[in-house]
Amino acid sequence: MTTETTKSIFLKGVKDAAPFFLVVGPFALLFGVVAAQAGLDVIEALAFSVAVIAGAAQLTALQLMVDQAPTLIVLASALAVNLRMAMYSASLTPYLGKAPLLHRALAAYFIVDQSYACSVLAYELNPHWSLRQRLVYFWGTVAPICPFWFVFTVVGAQLGGSIPDWLALDFAVPITFLAIIAPMLRTRAHVAAALVSIVVALAFAWLPYNLGLLVAGMCGMITGAEMERRLVQRGVWPG
Repeated sequence: MTTETTKSIFLKGVKDAAPFFLVVGPFALLFGVVAAQAGLDVIEALAFSVAVIAGAAQLTALQLMVDQAPTLIVLASALAVNLRMAMYSASLTPYLGKAPLLHRALAAYFIVDQSYACSVLAYELNPHWSLRQRLVYFWGTVAPICPFWFVFTVVGAQLGGSIPDWLALDFAVPITFLAIIAPMLRTRAHVAAALVSIVVALAFAWLPYNLGLLVAGMCGMITGAEMERRLVQRGVWPG
């Protein structure tokens, strides 16, 4: 029987997610600055972050809006970048699916890369946790990430173009995704999906409005699913 308390599990979630603050802060600052440079005021930039709460999709949509891309392309691109959230949700359903509707709704809103990556790993390592303990851990991972995403969006929007280029805030974007994705490449299907996505994204980088990302995402998912199917048929899954 576990001796872990609700408080200790919550603090464990905070501790596990806290290192991501080092990149979430600059990432949110970057979005705020870009939003201000694109003509959004502080309230509009904050509303954007609250409504979407997904940095990569926000930057993608904002850049396409600045480029005056068709609305359909803006929406499709942002949805494609955020398609991983649907997969995150499906992956967490076995652990949180029996929670009350309000908890599920709030958890769905606060599923971001960091809260998902920490939570799914913790759930796999602690199969004895109750539903309540899983929820408490999840909220622990949210605490050092999501509130600060909103705060630093406002700070970035207020600073606008006053941040010098040499600070290179855009470093936070690739580092964030590398830190999240690398530990999760645990099977051949995962690795194959990642490699195909990279190759296709580079091959179709010439497409307008970042449509190459849509193609790469679909090819990566198809590759991963097909490899999983073949491995299961051969009786070697996971592999």
